[in-house]
Amino acid sequence: MSTGFDRDRDEFTRGARAIVVYPDLGGSSRDADARLEETAGLAGAIGVVVVDRVALRVRTPRAATLIGSGQIEELAARARMEDAGLVVFDGNLTPIQQRNLETALEAKVIDRTGLILEIFGERAATAEGRLQVELAHLDYQSGRLVRSWTHLERQRGGFGFLGGPGETQIEADRRLIRDRMARLRRELEQVTRTRGLHRERRQRAPWPVIALVGYTNAGKSTLFNRLTGAHVMAEDLLFATLDPTLRQISLPGIDKAILSDTVGFVSELPTQLVAAFKATLEEVVSADLLVHVRDVAHPDSAAQKADVEAVLAEVGVTDETPVIEAWNKLDLIGGDTREDLLAEAQRRDDVVAISALTGEGVEALVRQVAELLTQGHQRYALSLDAGDGAAAAWLHAHGEVLDSHVEDAKVVYHVRMSPADHERFLTREH
Repeated sequence: MSTGFDRDRDEFTRGARAIVVYPDLGGSSRDADARLEETAGLAGAIGVVVVDRVALRVRTPRAATLIGSGQIEELAARARMEDAGLVVFDGNLTPIQQRNLETALEAKVIDRTGLILEIFGERAATAEGRLQVELAHLDYQSGRLVRSWTHLERQRGGFGFLGGPGETQIEADRRLIRDRMARLRRELEQVTRTRGLHRERRQRAPWPVIALVGYTNAGKSTLFNRLTGAHVMAEDLLFATLDPTLRQISLPGIDKAILSDTVGFVSELPTQLVAAFKATLEEVVSADLLVHVRDVAHPDSAAQKADVEAVLAEVGVTDETPVIEAWNKLDLIGGDTREDLLAEAQRRDDVVAISALTGEGVEALVRQVAELLTQGHQRYALSLDAGDGAAAAWLHAHGEVLDSHVEDAKVVYHVRMSPADHERFLTREH
């Protein structure tokens, strides 16, 4: 049986057989089974076949191997029994720990950061996304040039991490990496400037920006598709969406708003990725409103919320940005748990319980978003010629027409709209 691991080339193919290991160091609020399930999902996202899952209690972390010798022997026996050529650690390993574990287990070893970087490497679709991922890969690789013979320039895809440069090439490869990273940063700076110009143009327009944020696989893309009629990839798959997608939507009292679907977050998101995707995440920072989509059917929903909030704080989102929580996946919850959740959501003005899949609660979410975005709107009385249908249509499209009446051959409209839209109406071309 093939393990999916080519030992000569030191790289894997899709279908590689793997064991997922959760080294429980204590002090975590997360459920070990849920953590193993998540990491198995991450591995599955790049086509790895998980054949075994193991939670190990680590009382005293070892500097050389993280886990104890007895645990290493147990893992090695499991790997041989399952024909597994890959061991995925749900945690971060030092380069020395990774190398020593590979020697002891006679299998390829990758950690959580490496696994997430590999997923991002496969999924990035835009030129910007590929630049960001390559930069993150190289940053991660630069401290791990302790692998087998494969030279940097011969690696799969130009920046895959599963292969590695040879021992005798380490210094030369580090120099190549530094030079390549410098070029990537210059290219990303240009992309950032271009994105900034686009953002400035949007901000000059009176259209509010709503960003969907949340843990990976919480249902952001499913909600995005339901609200916009788009067909963004939405699967039961971790990190299904990487590159941000913007679409125009209409809301009650708002003729046009921009909805942004962003990359999903995950616990212990590699710092290399947070830094590399800073330009993309600036879309979140500049949004007028955040909709935090939460998978309330997940056992670690509260911990996932904390992880998302930590990343938002890291990229510069402040408490001044209004946030609505969309408690998603109601369709997976039943009985008393469902009733308790609906009652709790009803008591809070910053929460709407929904199912993005079935549409339940989505209309209520849209109303809540519109109410928040129109809080600063004011009431205006505007007098129009009776035959000015274009102006009347403009008012209906850009504001909420409360009433109208005829006065001295004019039609007076009482409209609630933003001060910016009122100014646009007064200065529009007739």
